[in-house]
Amino acid sequence: MTDQLTEDEVLAAIPTLTRTRLVAFVESELIIPLRLEHAGGSGLVFHRVDCARLHLLCDLTDGLDLDEAALGVVITLIDQLHATRNDLLAIARALDGETPDVRARIGSAVVRFQR
Repeated sequence: MTDQLTEDEVLAAIPTLTRTRLVAFVESELIIPLRLEHAGGSGLVFHRVDCARLHLLCDLTDGLDLDEAALGVVITLIDQLHATRNDLLAIARALDGETPDVRARIGSAVVRFQR
């Protein structure tokens, strides 16, 4: 799989994804591919992360029988969790560079706030 995939390549890579479903995901902005203009017209281009997101969208739709509104809420919550995880990783990396006494004070404060 290359870094950029055409619509047809994405459809071939994800068995549960139909063209109709892909169009619905794009129109509802649950997935936002690149739109490339070229001499023969225009086309959508997807990245690997788009493919992973499309897999997830299909799994949520099929496995949990979510409608479009519920799917939007769930995927927004998942996006927020990913952002929070990245923020926590950045904080952890920053703390790694601090002295042991600073890390200990911060660790104690975290424990106090968890109560």
